[in-house]
Amino acid sequence: MNDFIIMLGRAGVYAPVALGAIGSIIGCATAGQAAIGAMLDTESGYGRYVGISAMPSSQIIYGIVVMFTLNQPMTVENATGAFGIGILSGLALLLSAAYQGKCCASAIQAAKAKPEIFGLALAPAAIVEGFAVFAFIFALVLSAGA
Repeated sequence: MNDFIIMLGRAGVYAPVALGAIGSIIGCATAGQAAIGAMLDTESGYGRYVGISAMPSSQIIYGIVVMFTLNQPMTVENATGAFGIGILSGLALLLSAAYQGKCCASAIQAAKAKPEIFGLALAPAAIVEGFAVFAFIFALVLSAGA
């Protein structure tokens, strides 16, 4: 039983990276598809479309930092904490990256139709990024006691 608990702890250590990567893949792919579509309809501004489509990639970076914070000698006492923090923060990163990709895709479509609202169209994506940062900070704070 103790080995199983330690295995769960190890899974929790690596969950933020894996789940953050999955979310970043989904988010960047969603925004990237919108960027490609916008490039077909416009004559310029391609760089900003590509830049926006990369925004959801930050969640994997947060996952990597959380993983390094949780990566400590695993015991039965700290394994359940590492599992909970890792899985829950990883899920938050996954969902924030996926939904940020949708926000970015919408911003690309809006900026394609009305270029003067480019900066304002990014506000929803920035708000979603803020929630990813909250999950990241909470995971770092909690991991100090895991």
